[in-house]
Amino acid sequence: MIPLSLAEIAAVVDGQQSDIPDPDAHVSGPVVIDSREVAEGSLFAAFAGERADGHDFARSAVEAGAVAVLATRPVGVPAVIVDDVTRALGALARHVVERLGTQVVALTGSAGKTSTKDLIAQLLERLGPTVWTPGSLNNEIGLPLTALRADAESRHLVLEMGARGKNHIRYLAQLTPPRIGVVLNVGSAHIGEFGGREQIAEAKGELVESLPLAGDGGGVAVLNADDALVRAMSSRTEARVLLFGEAPEADVRAENVRLTERGQPTFTLHTPTGCGDVTMRLYGEHHVSNALAAAAVAHELGMPAGDIATALSAASTLSRWRMEVTERADGVTVVNDAYNANPESTRAALRALAAMGQGKRTWAVLGAMAELGDESLAEHDAVGRLAVRLNVSKLVAVGGQEAVWLDMGAKNEGSWGEESVHVSDAEAAVELLRSELRPGDVVLVKASRSVGLERVADALTEPVDNEGEVAARWV
Repeated sequence: MIPLSLAEIAAVVDGQQSDIPDPDAHVSGPVVIDSREVAEGSLFAAFAGERADGHDFARSAVEAGAVAVLATRPVGVPAVIVDDVTRALGALARHVVERLGTQVVALTGSAGKTSTKDLIAQLLERLGPTVWTPGSLNNEIGLPLTALRADAESRHLVLEMGARGKNHIRYLAQLTPPRIGVVLNVGSAHIGEFGGREQIAEAKGELVESLPLAGDGGGVAVLNADDALVRAMSSRTEARVLLFGEAPEADVRAENVRLTERGQPTFTLHTPTGCGDVTMRLYGEHHVSNALAAAAVAHELGMPAGDIATALSAASTLSRWRMEVTERADGVTVVNDAYNANPESTRAALRALAAMGQGKRTWAVLGAMAELGDESLAEHDAVGRLAVRLNVSKLVAVGGQEAVWLDMGAKNEGSWGEESVHVSDAEAAVELLRSELRPGDVVLVKASRSVGLERVADALTEPVDNEGEVAARWV
């Protein structure tokens, strides 16, 4: 973060100084919301949560090195008092971004946001210092916290934007106005809250509506040419449109797409300035679209096509539990994609499993896909059926009603007997897998975050050898 005095911070957030002996004292460290993450020079933002109230940790935060606390009431230590800490964080983020003049890239979509953000970050790092959203901190708290990590050396700021309703993305875009806006896709994630894909498209399109006018150094909307709802957003923006995809008319496109025997995408990348061959370290054909979106951003910021292809081929997974592949010493491969799930990402993960498991036994350990509303039964049933059509060796459906629907879909597809099983929880799934896995098997673990299936992947990736040592190798 750029150094700011407490007096300046109070003015920016429309706050009142409380117990501040020196208004000229500067915040130079990170802005944090967890007192355990305080570093010398920090600003501690105190939130009142369901389990704990950050105001109760104000003194310990200052003792650990925080210059002051952003709070809604006096806390007995130096503080800036505001009516709403979330809004104050947003105002502070906007102030810092405007001061820095950093190139802001924002992206949204129903699936693939975090993986694509990680790819963009790794490409842009080659062009200069880059700050990006850690994990999936893409809401009205996580986004400003990310932006406030930028400093005078930061050349690029890459921000993931999520939405659970109308005007959410518009608000985020006002906090950190982007020059480049990327929309990946419109799918079924949160369809229960939005009411339909058209409503989701309406919300995601708020990003391109927030971009500056086209022109020299003006706004650029990077849109998926292969998704009709995204492509139609070109009519909603006054920014220049750059299309990516496998469609022939895409400005940045992939040709000769295939998967290696390990399930990793390989393709020829075409950009307006040239082409290059890409073989990714990531798993699954769905990463081709993610890679093209990242390539389009890198192209817009001046990276040559050959360098983009090289960077995409070297890029790895930066965020945990997203197609995270572990090869155990006994030959079992575990694919941990348990961070979250929706119908599109689950289908993509199943296809990746099928590609990775050619000639091997494959296991799909699946749980609920949340927030699907009236579409939930049909979507879970369809995923169960797809597992059968892809010849997945065994489906383990974990949890309650949604898992029953997954199991039902597989069995109603008509080609399985005991190959689909329903178990009550993660512990039961681990017990089953430990008793039945054989060397060479490939296991996919995926569900919505609330199901907690990362516990299954964690249990499976910590086998011990005869000397009691962990025998897993990360790849």
